[in-house]
Amino acid sequence: MTTDTALKPLSDAMLAEIEATQCTPPSYDRSGLPTRVLHIGPGAFFRAHQMDYYNRLNANEPKWGVTSVALRSKGTSEKLNAQDSLYTLIKLDRETSCEIIAALKGVKFRDDASAFEPFTSEDLQLVTLTVTEKGYCLNGDGELDESHTDILHDLKQFDTPVSAIGWLTKGLALRRESGHGKLVVLSCDNLPGNGEKLEAAVLRFADLIDAPLSSWIRTNVDFPSSMVDSITPATDDALIQRIQTDCGYSDAWPIQREAFTSWVIENTGASVIKELADAGVLLTRDVSRHEKAKLWLLNGAHSTLAYLGLAYGHQSVAETMENAELRSLVRAMMRDEIMPALSPPDGMDLEDYIEDLLERFANPAIVHKLSQIAWDGSKKLPIRLLNTIETNRAAGRSIEKLGFGVAAWMRFIVRMSRAEAHITDPLADQLLALGKIAKDESDDVDAFLALDEVFHDTLRNDDEFVAAVKRAYTDIIKTEQKSLRGGSGI
Repeated sequence: MTTDTALKPLSDAMLAEIEATQCTPPSYDRSGLPTRVLHIGPGAFFRAHQMDYYNRLNANEPKWGVTSVALRSKGTSEKLNAQDSLYTLIKLDRETSCEIIAALKGVKFRDDASAFEPFTSEDLQLVTLTVTEKGYCLNGDGELDESHTDILHDLKQFDTPVSAIGWLTKGLALRRESGHGKLVVLSCDNLPGNGEKLEAAVLRFADLIDAPLSSWIRTNVDFPSSMVDSITPATDDALIQRIQTDCGYSDAWPIQREAFTSWVIENTGASVIKELADAGVLLTRDVSRHEKAKLWLLNGAHSTLAYLGLAYGHQSVAETMENAELRSLVRAMMRDEIMPALSPPDGMDLEDYIEDLLERFANPAIVHKLSQIAWDGSKKLPIRLLNTIETNRAAGRSIEKLGFGVAAWMRFIVRMSRAEAHITDPLADQLLALGKIAKDESDDVDAFLALDEVFHDTLRNDDEFVAAVKRAYTDIIKTEQKSLRGGSGI
């Protein structure tokens, strides 16, 4: 990514020079913000979503300072720290808005000497995570994978952890040693029952390290579940150039998202969670219905659109939604096969939610690349599609359209393998090997279904499911062939 060196870089020193007509600067003094929040995984979604809530809270009472820790790459920390951890957020809608997020105090890398310091401060009240589904190092049963390479490393070298679970547990150990107590740890990833799963993984890891530590965590740490929602395209050169042109300064790491945003948190009674409601966070005793509606309808449809859209040669979600055939298929899948499997949350009309989602997907202001959504399919599919399929099969309902999402993922792997292209997935080597032996016939499906990390025996041995995926797989091959000839059609 490039920047125009002739423009001043975003920094504390030049905030006063920014005019609200260009981009709304912060309305509060950020210099004395305490670190009340520590976030693990400073990726695009965290900076576009949660940080906006803290920014709004600070406008009323400036006490929400956030420090973040990157576990995988130093790139984000280097870019953001170079501009005093300030960055620009653009909200894309019919009318685009632009503001500077100022609640972030700094981004550390996991092995920085000061990275664990927030755990030893009484200011810290909330630890949040966005590390993607695969970042929790869970096995197929949703429990800590004790054979995972990162977990094995952290069990042997607890002082220098590399996994999110190991790093968090190390921080909690330091908090216990410092004499500070109560803390809320909140997963903000698309993981069903994310609070329960995170708590179980941390407690299991702590049991293997230090049983008294596990006991302390049970007593002093809350792990609420949460659901987050806002479509967030990745940062690219076009966005960086747009900031330079529209705002008149240089920002090496701006972020963009749709105007819509939602954050639902399980209300455990913790005061720090109750305070978030002032910024529009919905507190509830049962996150699961909100979570399932979002995961199955939004994320399930997103993945299906991504893999089918790529089969047609489309590049973005909005472009794919212009394909009337795909829009119709996904709409029917949501209404006829996903909605009947859901219990609507209080106050939510699922039919209205579906129509709202379709409009959000079609938002022409957002270029959400299908290739970005396609990442980590082996971890996403069980949560986004396979759970719905299992529920429908148990109830005797149709899975015909849901089968297209599964089959389209398989064909995506085949195409990427033949193109000798890189795929971002924890099973990349296995998947690319399967792609190489594919023969463009329905029996290819059997090889994919043999992946224990993705498919359980319940589906693997379900003749109706296998047949539905094979029919879809064959139809998608025909679509690929038509696309090569300039035609289309599933």
